[in-house]
Amino acid sequence: MRLENIARRAFGLGGGGAAMNDLVSRPAARLSRPRIGLALGGGAARGWAHIGVLDVLTEAGYAPEVIAGTSIGAVVGGCYAADKLEQLREFALGLTKRRVVGLMDFHLGGAGLIAGGRLKRLLERDLAGLQISDLRQTYAAVATELGTGHEIWLTRGSLVDALRASYALPGVFDPVKLGGRWLMDGALVNPVPVTVARALGADVVLCVNLNSDMTGRGTVIQSYGADPDPEPVVEQRPATGWFGGVRERMRGIVGKANHEQQPGLAGVMIDAFNITQDRISRSRLAGDPPDVMIGPKLGRVGLFDFHRADEAIALGRQAAERALDEIAAIVAANHLPLN
Repeated sequence: MRLENIARRAFGLGGGGAAMNDLVSRPAARLSRPRIGLALGGGAARGWAHIGVLDVLTEAGYAPEVIAGTSIGAVVGGCYAADKLEQLREFALGLTKRRVVGLMDFHLGGAGLIAGGRLKRLLERDLAGLQISDLRQTYAAVATELGTGHEIWLTRGSLVDALRASYALPGVFDPVKLGGRWLMDGALVNPVPVTVARALGADVVLCVNLNSDMTGRGTVIQSYGADPDPEPVVEQRPATGWFGGVRERMRGIVGKANHEQQPGLAGVMIDAFNITQDRISRSRLAGDPPDVMIGPKLGRVGLFDFHRADEAIALGRQAAERALDEIAAIVAANHLPLN
């Protein structure tokens, strides 16, 4: 009887009758939840934020069925799909500056500064022999072909090889040869692979843009010339101890003498990669926007601050929690009737 009263109030029906009986006896429409896809963007050390995002989505009941990842996004997404996210979290939280340096097998004569053998062995410890076809979710890692610039979607074969190809940052890691192609970091062509997740069958696509906190920096300076540079301002800091006093005196001398020196190699590479990712991300996301974009506030975390995993994971959680209401609305709006 309570159900009848609720129905009357909701639909403005009078008391009883055939119409009322038909309404109460009519079975509710069976709905299917849309297939959720997650596009995990590139961003080196900032990618630890993906772990926090996946934690929140899983806890809230929005575990993705399709995962597309670029660079560090491919690594975190691949480990999640292989049920190895906890092992990756433990590894990330255990990193220190010293340990990060210890994982870099520098070499001369290669196409990159780092051969990548140590990281490969680390991945193989938990993922050896695992094929992409073995994963729980539909999965793709994005890479870029050297020479042609083709965007390559790695959807079959060795998971470890796919991850290595996707994060092979040019000039830092050697490219990886797979199926007769030399591959490097997918962020060069598709930093936030929304298009991939959608093409793989996702009805609703969420994305994690690790560079959203940096977007908007680039603009156009329409008139510029070789005006005289302003005099450098030497920052004055209190000297502490003998070494501090020497350091401050040298800062005053070297600071004036070297203020016109060109930036170093590492600084140029990092900033160039940041700018490239920002511009390409904006272009790709404008052409194929996600249903919901999750943007962790990672401006304080540098590309190679791998030792700051705890902070990045927390920022990822916060960003995903802020997006939950929007995700719930999008998922509800895209429920499909079952045949």
